[in-house]
Amino acid sequence: MAQWAVVIPEARLAAERLFHHETLELSDGGDLPGPAEGDRVLVVAEEPAPRVVALGRVTGAAGRADDDPDNADVAARGPVVVTYTRRFFDEPTVAEELTLAGPITAVDERTYETLSARLTPAVDNRTWLVSLDLPIEAPTSAEAVRLFWSYVMELGPRELPTYVAPSDDELAMQAFVLGEEANQDPEEDDD
Repeated sequence: MAQWAVVIPEARLAAERLFHHETLELSDGGDLPGPAEGDRVLVVAEEPAPRVVALGRVTGAAGRADDDPDNADVAARGPVVVTYTRRFFDEPTVAEELTLAGPITAVDERTYETLSARLTPAVDNRTWLVSLDLPIEAPTSAEAVRLFWSYVMELGPRELPTYVAPSDDELAMQAFVLGEEANQDPEEDDD
């Protein structure tokens, strides 16, 4: 088993902060030796400095056979699929000692252990109340529901505030837009 640092593209990092995904698929690593199934992975965001945003295991990196029967014994490496084991998108850990050599970089075991030990320990899941309320004018309740889902799909998490609170403390409710806390009180100054 080996250890790797894989760079998550900026656009995918933004998507991971908005939506829960079980896996991260990275493009073909080329002909160089790369991750194999079961290898441990540090998922790293590059900018502004390297920081670990998740841990995972490679679950799909086996070579795939070429369609040409003459090349049946040669396997080209396909995309690397990393299944997340822990996520830290909201609280990444700076990894200045990590020297990245492209989108996929081999990491020695000591560096992997040092960086993964710095990450926040896993906590038990808790129940949250998450809501999105939209005032919708419609002739029927069924039409209101259709309009609701149309607005949600059209505006999405970039424009619609979502409200979240621990289920045992509804007064602690906070608004989030783009995965960040967002002040929704027009009376308060955001400065």
